[in-house]
Amino acid sequence: MRNSWLCVDANLVIRLVANPKDETVRQLWEQWDTENRQLAAPTLLYYEVANALYRYQKLGLMSASSVRLALDASLALPLDLHGEADLHRRAVGLAERFSLPAAYDAHYLALAAQLGGEFWTADAKLAGAVQAELSWVRLVA
Repeated sequence: MRNSWLCVDANLVIRLVANPKDETVRQLWEQWDTENRQLAAPTLLYYEVANALYRYQKLGLMSASSVRLALDASLALPLDLHGEADLHRRAVGLAERFSLPAAYDAHYLALAAQLGGEFWTADAKLAGAVQAELSWVRLVA
């Protein structure tokens, strides 16, 4: 563990709030709470969460009321949000360095690097693209 900071990807938040039966993610959140980890994310996290939940609704995977409850649950999570200008600059640099298809995901990497913490994601492609150089990236199966 690098320090108490932990940056979480939107996909983990979505799994936590949209699928309460996802034991893997629920247990991780409980463990982080027990360990008093400081949870952080870039401000774009809630845009991604809201969009994913809405898409679930459009696909018939969740009802409108379930989406509202899941969104409210995500907004209540103890996350420290970051969106300062330099974060965007570092994200573009990381996206270029690792030839990522977009800079969105690089914001999470940049934030974890800035905080000196770990980055947790369920995105196997992203983790695979950076884990050889960024040992603090953790993949949740």
